[in-house]
Amino acid sequence: MDALLSGIELLARWDVLAALLIGSIGGVIIGAIPGVGAAVAIAILLPATFSLDPLVGLTILLGIYGSSMYGGALPAILINTPGTAVNALTTYDGYPMTKRGEARRALALAYGASFFGGVFAIICLILLSPLLALIAPHFGSREIFLAALLGIILVVLAHRGQVFAAGMLAAFGIFLNTVGLEPVKYTRRFTFDQTWLTSGIDLIVVVLGLFALSQAFVLLVGRSETPHPQPVKGSMFGAMKELFQHKRVASAAASFGVLMGMIPGVGEFTAQFMSYTYAQKSSKTPEMFGKGSPEGLIASEAANNAVPGAAMIPLLALGIPGEALTAMMLSVFYVHNVIPGPQLFQNQLDFVYALYIAMILLNVVVLIFLLFATNMLTKVIQIPTRFLGVIILILSFVGVYSLRNSVTDCAIAAGFGVFGLILKRLNLPVVPIILGMVLGNIMEVKLRSSMARVKTPLDFIDRPIAAIIFVIILLVIVMHIRTLIKEHKNRLPESETDHDVHDSQMN
Repeated sequence: MDALLSGIELLARWDVLAALLIGSIGGVIIGAIPGVGAAVAIAILLPATFSLDPLVGLTILLGIYGSSMYGGALPAILINTPGTAVNALTTYDGYPMTKRGEARRALALAYGASFFGGVFAIICLILLSPLLALIAPHFGSREIFLAALLGIILVVLAHRGQVFAAGMLAAFGIFLNTVGLEPVKYTRRFTFDQTWLTSGIDLIVVVLGLFALSQAFVLLVGRSETPHPQPVKGSMFGAMKELFQHKRVASAAASFGVLMGMIPGVGEFTAQFMSYTYAQKSSKTPEMFGKGSPEGLIASEAANNAVPGAAMIPLLALGIPGEALTAMMLSVFYVHNVIPGPQLFQNQLDFVYALYIAMILLNVVVLIFLLFATNMLTKVIQIPTRFLGVIILILSFVGVYSLRNSVTDCAIAAGFGVFGLILKRLNLPVVPIILGMVLGNIMEVKLRSSMARVKTPLDFIDRPIAAIIFVIILLVIVMHIRTLIKEHKNRLPESETDHDVHDSQMN
């Protein structure tokens, strides 16, 4: 109880409350602008948060992370253009409802489902994080190394159809982490006698390049567009009551979001499609899905908004990020010497409670803001895309330069910006590089500390938790290979059928 009161006292400071308002409302606005998204905004703001109090910095970032998906539903429903990538599924049923003249109903359902999914995930975070933190003291160097390895494997395998490319990009991220001075004996690694590489390649420089600068290049190179959505008429409160008629769908979708959010590398897309598929199969009107089904809209929005809260569970309890945005937040923890894990729950429980309350409050603030400011946000959607590209470009370079006052960092970020643009044009994932850098660093540190007690490879798995994680790694790989074999067998009859049809046409 004392820790809870201390957490409320921490949160009651004016700077924390200001950060809560700026993060939550700013996240909605950023999410509503097509082409920006939470990753770009967090990447730009990250250097500035290093100089702030850790609770203030994390509150801003969590606000943007959790609220951007609320805002992303607005253009998805009104103009058939998702504000963030994870709102793409919202267009399936949201925009058809708008074309039927039900824009207010669609937005109200999206807001209500998002709020339900967000709060549901935070409750799960409050219940599950302490349990994981109780198990976490039994995690030694070997267990954390294997957990990080499992995280990288899951991240790679989550990119179905691009597993090889994702694996190579994750390996590239691990390689980037090794450049510079080696931390124990201070020998140079992969510097090629270039003094500017001695200090290594900073994670934030890579993040700003791959996410912010690459998106700026995409907007600048592409055609400038200025959408013109119609204003929404009427009150949202009455339409939100409809959510209670679909409690089962909302609960199932939020549960999928929590489950997928806890697993590294899986995230919003898998949660959405699983919940959407479940909603369609269990619906009395499955033919309405994709044509303006309220159940489909609820399934999409409840699932994707449950993921941010769930992704904080492994981050707070074990210090292992599940995707790029929580990896960025981990850097804020480390800069302020706040180490996630069991020590955080033992020594700074008031800080943890303050984060919990802040996450609940940001969902409340966002919902109230959206209920009264939806029409104002339709003006934000109309910002020309090329103008947005210029603003992102300027802010990104300012952020990179402010890190170490280094022009070299700006050049490296620009290089990664071009690389990110190429990856986007090739439809290849960027996230494995960032998680490769973060998890690769964890793996290197823990492997070094564990090698003193490891004589043979079997010593790595001679303890129960290490053995369980190792078995999970084997099962994940075996199941993936089995899936590939099954898909290959299914493709063979199709190719033979196509061949037979081709032969009969020739004859």
